[in-house]
Amino acid sequence: MWMELCTNPVVIAVVILLVLAMLRLNVVFAIIIASLVGGMCAGMGEVKTLQAFSSGLGRGAQLAFNYALLGAFSIVISRSGITELLAHTLLKKINKKMTVTNGHVTGFKYLLLGLLTLIAMSSQNLIPVHIAFIPILIPPLLPVFEKLQLDRRAVACILTFGLITPYMCFPFGFGRIYINDILVGSLNSNGMPIKPLLSNTVTAMAIPALGMLVGLLIAVFISYRKPRVYEAKSSEAVPAVAAQLEIKPLKVIAGLVAIVVGFTAQIMLDSLFIASLAAVLVFVIAGVIKLRDTQDVFVQGVYLMGAIGIVMIAANGFAEVMKASGGVDSLVDFIAHGLGNNRGAAVFMMLFIGLLITMGIGSSFSTVPLIAAIYVPLCIKLGMSPMATLAVVGVAGALGDAGSPVSESVLGPTAGLNADGQHDHIYDSTVPTFIHFNIPLLIAGWIAGMIL
Repeated sequence: MWMELCTNPVVIAVVILLVLAMLRLNVVFAIIIASLVGGMCAGMGEVKTLQAFSSGLGRGAQLAFNYALLGAFSIVISRSGITELLAHTLLKKINKKMTVTNGHVTGFKYLLLGLLTLIAMSSQNLIPVHIAFIPILIPPLLPVFEKLQLDRRAVACILTFGLITPYMCFPFGFGRIYINDILVGSLNSNGMPIKPLLSNTVTAMAIPALGMLVGLLIAVFISYRKPRVYEAKSSEAVPAVAAQLEIKPLKVIAGLVAIVVGFTAQIMLDSLFIASLAAVLVFVIAGVIKLRDTQDVFVQGVYLMGAIGIVMIAANGFAEVMKASGGVDSLVDFIAHGLGNNRGAAVFMMLFIGLLITMGIGSSFSTVPLIAAIYVPLCIKLGMSPMATLAVVGVAGALGDAGSPVSESVLGPTAGLNADGQHDHIYDSTVPTFIHFNIPLLIAGWIAGMIL
């Protein structure tokens, strides 16, 4: 029986994908190679394998298109000066507080951490600039962190929490792509009908989000609560970016209007690319961006987000090959039979495998189409509800986004916190976020899969 598992084309393909990703081969190349090997092992031949792969690419096209337009939205928002204004205002208030209320360092430190949490969370849903705010906001704050003797590992956990948790819970901005387009779309395409209702998605992901919050509180108030001394060189090594930038009121106003228009369009029209287009047009109408500059905006948007979109397209091709191979059904039967319909063990295995795959790929958005083709039939076999399936697949995809050395949710914080060379990517960003988020998320995801 175990020989049957080892020769299953899905298992072979996933192992090859994981190994190649861990060896740092480009993820798209790894997905193509794993798809070809899986199809050949299933006896499909190269022609049928390529046909199945190509047919699956179409389902990822809309996701990539949404990502490209959202990238353009992010570019125009970053050009508006909103993030610069926020950084400049925050720095002024911090400098004033540091001189006036020097005796309330602890309270000020946690107030600063709370503000950073809110800013990071808004970068996914309200002001979808993703990691673009980090190099603008964080480096000028490093001298303040030094004065407070603030452990930067706590800041890394805060930024990663803000970059992951909102898209897991709220279907707006990047959350709309992850929840409505990818997660709900993957469940529907694999035989489990579910509507992308706000109440459904928020309820299903509330327990996993609570797990992320517990991990954040442990990091801030327990693990990295004690002072940590850094060399006092940030003020010389890091330029005062926010103070040097020219902030124009017209651009800021246009940025605020664009955010409101984009957010409203998402809710009313349920279309992310129309919302992004409307936000860009606000800048054009306001004269902040000229018509000829929209070409540059779109190109930069594609550059910012296009790579993830291409990975998601390839992931849909992989999923189609796996379904066409027939290995999914036999794998589901094997797991269900081997576990004796043990729902607890099955949920844990799905979450753990999701953790490994996302750690290798570095993108939760790209992981869901890969694993949904296997997990959804298994959840159906185990009699799990759509809500429980939504939670398990969603958490299995998000697991590993924190703690992966190649994840943007970890690379972004490192880029800002290491501006003066005193923050190690592996030991100060990767390891802390892995411990404080993946473990609680694994536990919370298992609970959600069991009780929903």
